[in-house]
Amino acid sequence: SPSLRAAAMAAGPPPPLEPSPLPVFSEEGFGDKFLRKTRENPLVPLGCLCTVGVLTYGLISFKRGNTRRSQLMMRARILAQGFTFAALLGGMVVTAMKSRK
Repeated sequence: SPSLRAAAMAAGPPPPLEPSPLPVFSEEGFGDKFLRKTRENPLVPLGCLCTVGVLTYGLISFKRGNTRRSQLMMRARILAQGFTFAALLGGMVVTAMKSRK
């Protein structure tokens, strides 16, 4: 309606829009990010260490000719990898649930 437009124009121009300050994020280095992620889900690095340890022991057993122990370690490596994957998925689910709240 014309009376509303006239009243709005009589009030003067709208105030200038001031940009809201953007949040400042500090650059996170590899070490800082690694420590933060480890604190968020400590089971993933633990599973990785177990996987590498079992794999190394299995390869050493294989090189020494102990095929029975080598086979056992390769099966244990699969279990350690499965644990690591489950920990990774569990951490993702927990993070998703936290972000929903």
